[in-house]
Amino acid sequence: MANFSAKEQKAALSKARQRLKSSGTAKQMGFEIAQVERGRVVLRMRVKQHHKQALGVVHGGVLAALADTAGGLASYTAATNSRVVTIEMKINYLEGVPHGTVTADARVVRIGKHIAVVDCDLRDDRRLVAKALMSFYVGPSSEQISEENSGRS
Repeated sequence: MANFSAKEQKAALSKARQRLKSSGTAKQMGFEIAQVERGRVVLRMRVKQHHKQALGVVHGGVLAALADTAGGLASYTAATNSRVVTIEMKINYLEGVPHGTVTADARVVRIGKHIAVVDCDLRDDRRLVAKALMSFYVGPSSEQISEENSGRS
């Protein structure tokens, strides 16, 4: 995928931050944007006690939410001004994460007219801890739908 121009990069980062701020899950879990490119988003999460399950490592659902959020944002940057919704997700958990920071590096593998496929590596401070593969529906944004509906009068 072609990289953003400097102006597009700034706009993409701003839009990604806005989307992340509007996500209750991202706020609750403490997801932060580390990097944004066309078709690629890197998110970070500092491990806190409320992320952990009974055995003292980050719950798999928290890691899945981090991967899903990064993948959705990566798809959104590849399909500008579109609505992106998760269709399917598969995740392999490779290592437990008891502390530190988890980074999700999501990259669009392919984007078509209505489907984006995203690969995501989740790493702790020193190793690969999970691997996710996701599919997202890519459709018209809410604004585009409103415009289409207003023209049908």
